[in-house]
Parts: sequence; structure tokens; C-alpha cells
Amino acid sequence: MYKFILDYLTGPGLVPALSLICSLFLAWIFPRLGEAVFSRIEHFGTIVGRKRSFAIVALSLLPILLRLSLLYFVPVPLPHTHDDFSYLLAADTFADRRLTNPPHSMWVFFDTIHVNQHPTYMSKYPPAQGAILALGQVMGSPWMGVLLSVGIMSGAVLWMLQGWVPSSWALIGGVLVVLRIAIFSYWMNSYWGGAVPAIGGALVVGALPRIMHSLRIRYAVILGIGVAVLMHSRPFEGLMLCVPAAIWLGVWIFGKSSPSLSITLPRLVLPISIVVILSSAFWAYYNWRGTGSLFKMPYMVNDQAYLSTPTLLWQKLRPPIHFTNPQFEAFYNGWAREHWLQTSSGDLKAIAVHAVSVLTKFVYFFIWPELCIILAVFGRVIRDHRVRFLTIEAGFSFVTFLSVGWFQPHYAAPQLATTFALITQAMRHVRRWQFKGKLVGIGITRAVMTFAVFLAPFHPHSASLKHRATSGIESRATIAAQLEGIPGGHLVIIRYSPQHGALEEWVYNKADIDRAKVVWAREIPGLELRPLLDYFTGRQIWLVEPDSPSPHLIPFAEE
Repeated sequence: MYKFILDYLTGPGLVPALSLICSLFLAWIFPRLGEAVFSRIEHFGTIVGRKRSFAIVALSLLPILLRLSLLYFVPVPLPHTHDDFSYLLAADTFADRRLTNPPHSMWVFFDTIHVNQHPTYMSKYPPAQGAILALGQVMGSPWMGVLLSVGIMSGAVLWMLQGWVPSSWALIGGVLVVLRIAIFSYWMNSYWGGAVPAIGGALVVGALPRIMHSLRIRYAVILGIGVAVLMHSRPFEGLMLCVPAAIWLGVWIFGKSSPSLSITLPRLVLPISIVVILSSAFWAYYNWRGTGSLFKMPYMVNDQAYLSTPTLLWQKLRPPIHFTNPQFEAFYNGWAREHWLQTSSGDLKAIAVHAVSVLTKFVYFFIWPELCIILAVFGRVIRDHRVRFLTIEAGFSFVTFLSVGWFQPHYAAPQLATTFALITQAMRHVRRWQFKGKLVGIGITRAVMTFAVFLAPFHPHSASLKHRATSGIESRATIAAQLEGIPGGHLVIIRYSPQHGALEEWVYNKADIDRAKVVWAREIPGLELRPLLDYFTGRQIWLVEPDSPSPHLIPFAEE
């Protein structure tokens, strides 16, 4: 873990950080450097920012158009991770107009990570990300759903910012989101998700100031929609965002500055309640279809069936669940268990390392290095009454991140809009800095924005996209494309070596396995393949060894 943190602090981002420091020093000495160019850009931004609706539409289209223009250099991403394939299963299911799939009689050969086989065959994850991918699949490619969701996210964050800071500054914050997150990060270049819960968080937090300034039913409905999006994308982190929002709203409703209950109940409480109740009803129905229980999510079923490591730090570690499948042994009883023990064993040192790791990942993904200027005015932002709720909400949510044994930046997606609202407010404070009568803050903010533009494709989390694939997994897509061009149906037997990596999984299938052109199945030591081969009589049967130097199709021959 210490090596991980050290790599983060001294990795590819170190050179840009040192360059930024030099530029900030130059900006401090010559704050008006490049005045003619910068003043024109700022004037144009002010004009666009004041056209609030136009700015939202423009910023929504910006990441879509920019990413499409880069397709020659950065093609449509291939699924690499367990999460990618699991979400794509959900997308394929929804695109076939089903909420889940019946279990397959040969399920043991198709059993895989982050997918439920019983009581139904389906992704373990909440449905929102799968739904947006399904929309993309109907349009021609699941990635079109990712593209669309990131565009909506960018517009939603700008809409949220417009409720908290002046419109011209809101545009600056929105542009930073596009540069930092919306084009080059894995939120755009994978199928994991991030944009969808970020939309939900932006709608909830963006509706609050509008409700307090103008009690309109539409803002209450928007807040309810945001809650619903969070409920169906990242329910735990979404709940942790909604708790302080509900408290803040409740204090306002019963406060002196609020209209009477005869106004707030029909115009605020009732619309929110209707949307949330409808969303909860679908949540319960979706659970029932997938698990047979109104209150048991597919995620919970998967955890009970496969994981002995709990999600939350205060939960107890269970005895290992042993599998006949060596890959499951390596993943669940090896990689996952060791990771949990390193961060969640109850030892204070392990907990401290976990906290530093979460903070480092968060900072590295969202603000390192050019936006770290906010740390210089952190105290002022905390004391700023204009964003007091945002600081409370951010602090509360961050503490909840520490309670989970695992952390990836998209876990904090509901906090995206809040994070960049605080960054934007910090930039406003920096802008007013003076030193010996010189407005040095102007030069510093301009240097930060300049670096944000030029560093966008080169952040360590962006540049590493080409390395995000696990070893050899690209060959799976190549083989799949090869099989699509061969007439007839195919059954591919995956034979892993004993040294196979725990994070490198090939066995993922379509929602309707029997009708799929290509079916992927695993060879399990000690388990006879004959029932599987008999079931798929009529298909061409192939063997692939992913751990060979060059994975390729081999006609299958029984030994």
C-alpha cells in the first residue's frame, strides 16, 4: 500500500506538477502576462456563461464532439474489466426488453465474476448504467450510451453550478469538468460508469438553491429525479449525498425564511415524494424479478454467494467460500481477501493507510496537479457561508468513503458536481489575491486554466488508459471478431493456466446464451465437459488458452 501511494505521488504526474509550480511562480511575478489574449477569452466566456440555457447545451455537446473527433487516435474502448462485462450483460438484457434472464442449465461452465447465475442470470449491479448502455446498444453500440451519459453529465454539472456561483464562473467549473473528466478519463473510455451517478448528484444538489430561491414544482421534481438516478446507480454513495441534502432542506422548510407548510407541502414535499415513491416501487420490483425478494438487491445475492469479505469496514470477515473453479479461488479467496485484510483488518495502521489511499486516489483523479491550488485557500472555502452546505456535504460523503473497504474514483461520482463547485469557489478566492498592490490572483487562475487545457490528455489517469487492459484481454475481442466472420454458431472453451491472473477474465456471455453466435465457457479441473458439449451439439467447438504468448483459436479435441 505504501508503494501504491508513493507511485501516485512520484509517478507521471510529477513533471506536470513541477512545471505548474514554475508557471505559477511566473504568474505571480507577471500576473498580466498575455493580457490581450486572456481578456478576450474571458470576455467571450462571460457572454456565453450569461446565456445559461445555451451554455448548458453547448457544454453537453462539447465532450461528445471532441471525443468523436479523437476516434482515429483513441478508438471505441474494448471491455477489459469484470465490471465492464457485467454492465454489458445488463445492457444486452435490457436491449432485449427483459429485466433479467432465466438461469442456464449449464450455468456452472458460464459462472463468472460480478454476475449472478441464481436465482436469475444477470449482472449484480444496479440497473441505471446498464440502461444507458442498452440505449447505446439500440443506437448501434453500448459505448454510444457512455458518450451520451457523459454529455448529459457535463450539462447537468453546469446547471448545478449555475445555482451556486455566478454564471460566468459556473461555465469555468463546467469546462474544468469536461477537460478533467469528460473526455480522457475512464468514465468516458470504459463501461464502468461514473457519469450516470454524477448526473444524479448534480440534479439533487443543483435543485436545492433553486428551491430555496424560487419554490417551483419543477425543481422539486428534478430533485426527485436526481434521487431516483442515484438509487438505481450508486445507492449507498447516493444515500450519503441525499442525507445531508434532506436535513438541509428540512431545516429550511421549518425555518423562518421558508413559506408556510400550506405552500411547501404541495409544491415541494408532495412532488418529491411522488417521484421517490415511484422510483422505490421500481427498485422493489426490479429486486423481486432478479432475486425473488422485494428488498434483496442482486448485489446482495452476489455478495452472499461469492464473497467472504464484507463491504463495510465494521462488518465481520466470513470464512472463505471454496470453489471448484480455480479462478474464483484466486479472485475471491486470494486477491479480494488479501486486499480487504490490508485495509480493513481493524489494525489502526491499516485503517490509516486505507484513509490515505482513498484521499490520494480522490485527489489524484479529480484535482492533481493543476487544481491543487484550492488547497491554498482551503480554509477560506470552508468558512465561506455561500458554499457552507457544499463543504458539509462533501465532508460527510468523504467520511463514508472511508467506511468502504474498496474505493475507485467513480464511487465518488455523486460528489462530482459538489467537488467542482468547491474548486470553482476556490478559484474565485484565488482570483482576488493581491501582493504589493498587484492582482497576482488573476495570473494564477489564468495559469491554472491554461494547464487544465494542455494537461487534459496527459494526466496519469488518462494516459494510462492504454495500459488499463489486463494482459492479453485484447485478444478476446480479436478472437470474438474472428468468430463473428465464420458461419454458424461457436462454443469457445477457455483453458486457464495455474498461473492465470485473478483480474483477467474471459468467460462472459450474452443475455440469451443459447441464441448467441459465440458462447464462452470455462474448463474446470475435475468437471466433465461432455454435458456441455452435448448441449451445444451443432456448434463449432474451439479451445483458447488465454495465458499462452499469443492466444488464438484451436479446434477442440477431447482428451
